[in-house]
Amino acid sequence: MDIHNPFTNGQIKNYLLFYASIVVIMILFFIASTLFNDIKIFDKKTFDVTAQEKEVLPVKKPQHEEAAKKFRLLEKAY
Repeated sequence: MDIHNPFTNGQIKNYLLFYASIVVIMILFFIASTLFNDIKIFDKKTFDVTAQEKEVLPVKKPQHEEAAKKFRLLEKAY
């Protein structure tokens, strides 16, 4: 196995060109995604901050009796 100097062999130049090409491709995709994506101007949402009476719904109690009939716990945990 022969070890060569990467600076004289041209490997560093190839890695730098590969890195630069990846960066250029990422920039082109970013420009394409922002250029052709038309965003409509949306109106700002206004929230009603006045106090209103809210209807309180009755809370349903969980029915543990039905669940107890369907399932039975084991006496030991394995």
